[in-house]
Amino acid sequence: MKKCHIAYLACTAALIGTGLGAAPPVAAHRIHVVHPGESIQKAVDAAQPGDTVLLTYGTYHESVEVSTPGLTLRGVGHGTVLEPEAGASTGTAPSTGSGAAKTGKTGKTGKTGKAGKAGKAGKAGKTGKTGKAANSCAAGGNGICVVGTKDHNVDDVTVASLTVSGFAKTGLYATEADGLTVRRVTAVKNGVWGIATEHSVHGVFRNNTARDNGDAGLFLANTVKEEQGATDTEGTVVEHNRLEGNRIGVTVRRLRNLTLAGNHLTGNCAGVFVVGDENKPKAGFVTVRDNRIERNNKSCPKTARLDALQGSGIVLTGAEDSLVTRNVIKDNVGKSPLSGGIVLFKSFVGTTSERNRISDNLLRGNSPDLVNTDTGKGNTFEGNSCRSSKPAGLC
Repeated sequence: MKKCHIAYLACTAALIGTGLGAAPPVAAHRIHVVHPGESIQKAVDAAQPGDTVLLTYGTYHESVEVSTPGLTLRGVGHGTVLEPEAGASTGTAPSTGSGAAKTGKTGKTGKTGKAGKAGKAGKAGKTGKTGKAANSCAAGGNGICVVGTKDHNVDDVTVASLTVSGFAKTGLYATEADGLTVRRVTAVKNGVWGIATEHSVHGVFRNNTARDNGDAGLFLANTVKEEQGATDTEGTVVEHNRLEGNRIGVTVRRLRNLTLAGNHLTGNCAGVFVVGDENKPKAGFVTVRDNRIERNNKSCPKTARLDALQGSGIVLTGAEDSLVTRNVIKDNVGKSPLSGGIVLFKSFVGTTSERNRISDNLLRGNSPDLVNTDTGKGNTFEGNSCRSSKPAGLC
């Protein structure tokens, strides 16, 4: 009986496999292993959607462009390091990160601010004198570029468990990305941004470290190249990251529908900037909650776009309908007009902030704890534990 039963099952399986309703075969996802001295780009170009490119321990002198949906580019931790190729510029580029507060109408970047165009140009595959295909990610001063197009986002790319260091502009840059996940990435001493995105939605940035970058450790924006209103990130999440020693820990520029939660920001000139301007819709519907923001007292000089920075915890300027709650904000001390634990600041282009709620935060040792220099309507300060404010009476 037992043999008969087994034979019956085998027969049934054979009929299902060859008969009606047979499931299509599922392509196996491959792992492409790369060792130092081998080309990461070659492995990325050979990968299919759903594949993983695994970088082993060691240092890689290379920039990499990713446009394959569903690809995972993963190292083995801090010991997997991407640095610029020998001879590439590693000088600190001029700061461009938070200029919307002062020059929202132009939205321009400096000479190094062409990462988006550079990323897209990679498909042209021009050949230089050396006979190698031009790497536009490297030409733009970036380490890793995740690049879609206006007509077709690159979906569900993951970059994880590696370090990007010393690039002239950005350690990891993404544009036109949907569902990008960046986790356990360390971005150190890059000229402008540690990790940056434009024109992207549904992002997840978790357990990353951005340290000693020229502008923002983490920079999220609609675009820095043209004039337009804030765009909806459709729920992008920035959580459990450490941002330290940058000009600004996290900049959220002209975006809506985004959450910053559980991050640790210390040693920057400013912790968090939520920046809008006069375009419609305004920046807003940003939630900043449960973060620890302390001793962001590094001194950064004035630029053409922004006053000198020192001692700023959280700054909202030109934003609406945002919530700042349950943060611990301590010992942010400076003499900048933007200094203070939580600062509601009228933007330099004259746009007011409206209907923002600052509630249930713990503030100690900031100078002062709460600041409101904005004339916008509907902003509220309630339930905060603090000792000093400008004007008086906000605590």
